[in-house]
Amino acid sequence: MNKGLVGAAFGVVATGAAIGLAAERYAVGRTRLRPDPDARQPFFGLPAERTREVLAEDGVALHVEEVGPEEAALTVVFVHGYTQEMAVWHYQRQALAEDNPGRLVFYDHRSHGRSGRGRPESATIDQLGRDLLVVLQEVVPTGPVVLVGHSMGGMTIMALAAAHPELFGTRVVGVALLGTSTGKLADLTFGLPKAVLPVTRRVLPLLTRGMKKKPQPFERTRRAGTDLAFLAARFGGFGDRDVSPSVVQFVEQMAARTPVDVIAEFYETFTSHDKLAALDVLRDVETLILVGSKDLLTPVDHSQAMADVLPAAHLVVVEGAGHMVALERPALVTLQLRALIGRAVRAAARTA
Repeated sequence: MNKGLVGAAFGVVATGAAIGLAAERYAVGRTRLRPDPDARQPFFGLPAERTREVLAEDGVALHVEEVGPEEAALTVVFVHGYTQEMAVWHYQRQALAEDNPGRLVFYDHRSHGRSGRGRPESATIDQLGRDLLVVLQEVVPTGPVVLVGHSMGGMTIMALAAAHPELFGTRVVGVALLGTSTGKLADLTFGLPKAVLPVTRRVLPLLTRGMKKKPQPFERTRRAGTDLAFLAARFGGFGDRDVSPSVVQFVEQMAARTPVDVIAEFYETFTSHDKLAALDVLRDVETLILVGSKDLLTPVDHSQAMADVLPAAHLVVVEGAGHMVALERPALVTLQLRALIGRAVRAAARTA
């Protein structure tokens, strides 16, 4: 009798799992069959005019690409997010290269993209801030700079501001903080009810420790679950359910190219990230704060908290957009960046 009950229970679970997987594949299949205006975009394939490697303080090679004249009057440095690469700025790179507002500099964080692998203990936002300093020193040693950061990239800019406030208002004349946060990331529920928070606080540290110690099983599971990964990218990164399938796949691919143990290594730095005090450094710097209204990873209230500290900043909430706002609403984001660059140039001219 007991064996029969156990067998029946397993049968129910297996049936439920099969139905769920079939529904998942059906949903993904329908999504992939939609009209896709971005299908021919050369994601990961935009040309660079100059490519170089910059060595971080601990010897990690950071991959850097440049577009625009080396002697430009202004340089815009783009800093990408967690489990992403410089390619995430695809649409902004295309549009701004045509505008030629100055030199555009892109680089991959350590352990991401084509940059070298850092030691596990170096997977911190403070270290990323030091890496950004090296990029500025080696690639942009003189002239005014606008820093554009998304998610972990915005946190990297805050880390630089906390460690080197003397750069802001002098060298750094403009800052864009897109879909980012000064802290309290351990309290995120990712759109789920707040009742799940105690569970996530217990489970996520255990999960990430397992990912660091034995990454191979997680890598195999990730490769086997491409449909699930596609859905995770779609629902976790975008607010618009009609977003281009190619754009969703692009985000999925960037995450898949980030090793599982690297994903785990950076987890702890988010739970301890607290850079609210660093915002004081930006009070005299032209600042754009931009977030999607449906951002589940760095919600609107995190951007509002930054705007409360920086009342002169331009706060833009993009209605209906999710965390990957620069890919989901590229024209609007590029428009806001053009406006920021214009304000920064005018402000720098007034103080020159």
